[in-house]
Amino acid sequence: MVREQVRIDTRTLQWKCVESRADSKRLSYGRFILSPLLKGQADTIGIAMRRALLGELEGTCITRAKSAKIPHEYSTIVGIQESVHEILMNLKEIVLRSNLYGTCEAAICARGPGYITAKDIIAPPYVKIIDNTQQIASLTEPIELCIRLQIERNRGYLIKTSNNVQDGSYPIDAIFMPVRNVNHSIHSYGTENEKHEILFLEIWTNGSLTPKEALQEASRNLIDLFIPFLQTEEENLHFEDNKHMLPLRPSILPDKLVKIRKKKIALKSIFIDQLDLPPRVYNCLKRYNISTLLDLLNNSQEDLMKMEHFRIEDVKRILDILEKHFGLDLPKN
Repeated sequence: MVREQVRIDTRTLQWKCVESRADSKRLSYGRFILSPLLKGQADTIGIAMRRALLGELEGTCITRAKSAKIPHEYSTIVGIQESVHEILMNLKEIVLRSNLYGTCEAAICARGPGYITAKDIIAPPYVKIIDNTQQIASLTEPIELCIRLQIERNRGYLIKTSNNVQDGSYPIDAIFMPVRNVNHSIHSYGTENEKHEILFLEIWTNGSLTPKEALQEASRNLIDLFIPFLQTEEENLHFEDNKHMLPLRPSILPDKLVKIRKKKIALKSIFIDQLDLPPRVYNCLKRYNISTLLDLLNNSQEDLMKMEHFRIEDVKRILDILEKHFGLDLPKN
């Protein structure tokens, strides 16, 4: 657990993590502050961040299971202690982290007697199992159990329905939300004439994201939602009843972000493992928490060169890929 003393700086707006801990592999907690804010701003930001953290973040779940030995969902199999329904419920509890875009397949193939846990799942390398000790089934006899799994990355909820059964496979309820709970509170200080506020955010995650990662991802999603309001072109506005209004301020967004929006590229959905990078370059970027194209574009060429084991040839390779496939570039500094 990490704690830091809260200090108030009245000159510039700053955020800080004041407490961080992992209660278990599947439960992480973080407490953050943002200050100084004017009266009313803390509530505005707190409400928006809570909704973004709970509703806008993507997660990875097992959404379907299939096995030749399963006649129907509520059956039992000789040699397996749990019913099929209990096995499906256990699969629902598996916590995953991935750079997946869409869906992929995984499998379980084990022979008893013994326990089948999450470590027995054979998944693609870009899918990480957060807690390998999560139990799936108990085999009491020397039988073999093979289950094919479908893994999906999405957001919100996915509720199974009876008409979702396909070729003997069974859908699994999925809670993609990596954030389990969010609280925000406000501390006011100052004089009657000059009131200021401190926003406190408490975030609990399922371990697939740290609270800090969740906060940063939710912030990026909120910014993406508001970008169109800053890019409205003047010729598309028709205010016949307001001819004497002052013109809108021109967009203050960097040219890079304007180009990105016009091309409709979902930067946060394009992962660096899709960029055909050499394994050494890919691993180097991952060590510095660069997972998506959006993360990469937040760095300059100079930032990349500061990374351990990164060479000028690697930067040129990345620049060529960005130019060829996306028409983008990285600033030198």
